[in-house]
Amino acid sequence: MKLEMPPFQQAKLLVIGDVMLDRYWHGTASRISPEAPVPVVQVGNQEDRPGGAGNVALNIAALGSAATLIGVVGEDDNAKDLESRLAAAGVYCEFLRSPDKPTITKLRVISQHQQLIRLDFEHQFDEQDVAELQTLAESLIPSAQVLVLSDYAKGALNDVSALIALARNQNIPIIVDPKGTDFKKYRGATLLTPNLSEFEAVVGPCANEKELVRKGLALMSELDLQAMLITRGEHGMTLLRPDSEELHLPARAREVFDVTGAGDTVISVLASALAAGDDLADATAIANLAAGLVVGKLGTAAISGPELRRAIMSEQNSGMGVMTAEQLRIAVHDAKAHGEKIVFTNGCFDIIHAGHVGYLSEARKLGDRLVVAINADDSVLRLKGAGRPINPVERRMTVLGGLEAVDWVVSFDEDTPESLLESLQPDILVKGGDYSLDQIVGGKYVLSYGGEVKALEFLDDCSTSAIVEKMKDSS
Repeated sequence: MKLEMPPFQQAKLLVIGDVMLDRYWHGTASRISPEAPVPVVQVGNQEDRPGGAGNVALNIAALGSAATLIGVVGEDDNAKDLESRLAAAGVYCEFLRSPDKPTITKLRVISQHQQLIRLDFEHQFDEQDVAELQTLAESLIPSAQVLVLSDYAKGALNDVSALIALARNQNIPIIVDPKGTDFKKYRGATLLTPNLSEFEAVVGPCANEKELVRKGLALMSELDLQAMLITRGEHGMTLLRPDSEELHLPARAREVFDVTGAGDTVISVLASALAAGDDLADATAIANLAAGLVVGKLGTAAISGPELRRAIMSEQNSGMGVMTAEQLRIAVHDAKAHGEKIVFTNGCFDIIHAGHVGYLSEARKLGDRLVVAINADDSVLRLKGAGRPINPVERRMTVLGGLEAVDWVVSFDEDTPESLLESLQPDILVKGGDYSLDQIVGGKYVLSYGGEVKALEFLDDCSTSAIVEKMKDSS
């Protein structure tokens, strides 16, 4: 399966569910309390993050998609904090406010990256608290491409079947992150995403994958579902569809640090990819990749678009090597977003020799990524004359892409790489050979935005022209 980054910026999603504030107190624990056998934590700082359906919406927005969130909160400072954080991330919030219940808040005390205790502040929301939710949803569902229902059994989705009916009547796909053992209330949804424990609590234990598939298909038929995605922790996830063979995807996490919010990441990436036009199999594979990223972080965390794109590129082994100009623009943008310094050089590189290798190695040491732009065949012909290039552009790019010092290789048809420089804006422009700084093409432009321009020399007696002349003499 070849993964590609979906056009998340085209996606519009509506999230309805239980919102909460995840609060973290971080501190040191160097002694035991004299009052009881528990650690004493000297709290150093506090961190607040949107949780529950809020984390789902936050993840959607972090991918670059449009997210609208409906939920229930209290009339308190925690609600204001929650809404301001979501709004700052680009989430449009429509909160119903309960006059007598607090915003659901989960406080975690953490020391040395370990969670010591969690304190929950919550009361179940009732019908009076969500009385206007149906009307609000009815007005917002038509503008969404996908409806996400994030159920944490706190009361916001007390009438979830009515919301499913609303979306089905307008042919809006419905993705549900379920809670509890009563899955009948989700009848008619497009896709359910239970974890394995939730799934087995409904259908009973599954001794093997064959039994899991059989029970899953039976449950889908009973509930009139189009698909089911079962997340299985270290065993990855399984996608079931009535008309297709099951799809088993292995876990992608290299190191599991904290599973908090992993389910939120899966449903948000999956829903956003579907809204952006991916088919269900591709969307599931990308969600699986994102889940592997988020469990390596502490607490509820959002996966950004650039972070996911980089993981997709690495998965396809396309994070390095030969690229088109547009692929390179995206790769350089992502590298800069991660604080990496970009070095750029260009040339014909007709016959790769020791001078090139040494020069490119030195150029790579100047930064974190080295881009090599090479003249296409017609450009070399115009610059070097008849008989050149010796090697066509595809071969030259392949050889350069195989060098350890080179991250990305791209070709250009013009006589100079100035259009690439304008698109990429590298941190350092390097040229090899006998050039003074004022002779380096594009140097003035790079200097104009604060970049650097450097000249590095080839090894003595190494040049393509000299090699070509020696070949002629020998013949």
